[in-house]
Amino acid sequence: MMIPIPPEDIREVPTSVLAYVGDAVYELYVRMHIVSRIGGQSGVLHRKAVRYVSAPAQAHAIRLLHDSLPEEEQAVFRRGKNGHQGSMAKNASPADYKYATGLETLIGYLYLSGKEERLDELLNQIIRICEEAD
Repeated sequence: MMIPIPPEDIREVPTSVLAYVGDAVYELYVRMHIVSRIGGQSGVLHRKAVRYVSAPAQAHAIRLLHDSLPEEEQAVFRRGKNGHQGSMAKNASPADYKYATGLETLIGYLYLSGKEERLDELLNQIIRICEEAD
């Protein structure tokens, strides 16, 4: 279910909300990707998913993709990366955590903006990077 927010209103959405939504969208996308290709028991699926959704994996992906993002998306990413972090990850460096938050912010922004095609393209690129790093 996608509920697009008009362009003039999306700029008013706090980065923490964009990242919160982006985290959920990314997690669901990864889970569906794993289930569709691997299957298996939930414990096995969870261990596979962690390789994609960890802050270091997300940070690695966005570092590789950043320069190819359009300026608008780079700005959203920076806004999320540089925003106030409510907490820090236990298993990630502060830099990786900020980069991962920036990526989740971008994913949330694309989702809430109704940019499904671009979101799908970006998520496929991230999945490919995570699989190559495996």
